[in-house]
Amino acid sequence: MPPPRSTIPPSEKVTLPPGQETSDPPERSTILPGRSSIPPEEDPDYDPSSPSFPDDAVERSLERMTSTFGELGRLVGSTLGLPNLEDGGNTTQTHAPGAPPGIEHITEQWTPPEPGTIRIRVMDVCKEKVETHWVDDLDDFLSRPQPEWVKLRWVDVDGLHAYVVSKLQRAYGFHTLAAEDVLHVPQRPRVDAYTDHLFIVARMFDWRRDQLVTEQISVFVKQGLVVSFQEHDEDVWNPIRDRLLQYEASKLRLGDASYLAYALLDATVDHCFPILERYGEMLDHLEDTALAPEAPDVLQEVHAVKRNLTILRKAVWPMREVIAELGREDQLLVSPDTRTYLRDVYQHCVQIIDIIETFRELASSLTDLSLSMASKRMNEVMKLLTIISTVFIPITFLAGVYGMNFVLLPELHWKYGYIFFWVFCGLETAGLLFWFRRKGWLRIKA
Repeated sequence: MPPPRSTIPPSEKVTLPPGQETSDPPERSTILPGRSSIPPEEDPDYDPSSPSFPDDAVERSLERMTSTFGELGRLVGSTLGLPNLEDGGNTTQTHAPGAPPGIEHITEQWTPPEPGTIRIRVMDVCKEKVETHWVDDLDDFLSRPQPEWVKLRWVDVDGLHAYVVSKLQRAYGFHTLAAEDVLHVPQRPRVDAYTDHLFIVARMFDWRRDQLVTEQISVFVKQGLVVSFQEHDEDVWNPIRDRLLQYEASKLRLGDASYLAYALLDATVDHCFPILERYGEMLDHLEDTALAPEAPDVLQEVHAVKRNLTILRKAVWPMREVIAELGREDQLLVSPDTRTYLRDVYQHCVQIIDIIETFRELASSLTDLSLSMASKRMNEVMKLLTIISTVFIPITFLAGVYGMNFVLLPELHWKYGYIFFWVFCGLETAGLLFWFRRKGWLRIKA
């Protein structure tokens, strides 16, 4: 099992006042809220006839309430993309209240990660060639000078660890607050401009194992250098790597660091289109299912789609601000040529938001449609039961009349009375059914 990528800082020890260091700790009260410590026999307000609840029943009720609130919290956390603290080793580092800012106070920065938990890929780029190599020894890599032929270096880190982030932060001079935000995920998408570098935070979406997966990506942009951090080892940047390796005349080789950062953001944003296309197909299928004659309950599926669309919207909406901020003319690290391409990414963000809003409205309409169809099917069933009841009302009336215990009922001694009763029941049932059919009430649609 790989070690946890980060840990939660331990709680601080509470200092007791003088004179209480060696005293025994006070016993914790076992009295539940609203319960009195006075014995029932000595309590003046005690009423033996009033209902009481045993202690084990109250404790079970409290446990069920705690479990319910815990499930609700985990649901909200998964919806908002918050870290799951019960995920055995995959927790992310949280910022303790009152802790000093920056990455220097994180103790894990001095402990190297175990082999295989963090992957670092470096691509050295110039117009004539591109070299790719994996970094096994980070200290050795940072101690070697960069080759003179390299015009652009891309350092891609898969996985988050304070040791790796701290080493790269000190080697390349990134701001300590930006390095801290790399570890404290999730962050709202944004761009921070520093003296000689930019720090970009975005969210990457992918469809893996039939579910939506989201992770934070952090990108540092410096003159001739791009450093990217991802939470996992799967991304949507393989087309960017292929363009760097296969096409000598690619603008990725000819451009600067800001153009590579644009290409990474463009691939991240454009990957939302196939995801939205999949959700569009899901909504079409759910709509056909909801309109089927014997449709199952699709409310849970519609709610899951709507929840994921909300997660997408919360991530893409601030991306517009990120792209707009990068396209400003006062961003000296962004070339004018890159600003032109960033406008295209901005339009893609606007288009994605429009599609998401359309799908959200469609999901809301599907919810109303599903409820309406369920109500319609219930009304059809009630109509059928009403027709059956109406058919048997005259028969029940006759059976009640001739079932009375009066002595003088002439028809009871009639020779053909029994046969006449069944003939009347048959004619009455056939007549009512014929009349209901002419009215159109027997065309039942389940």
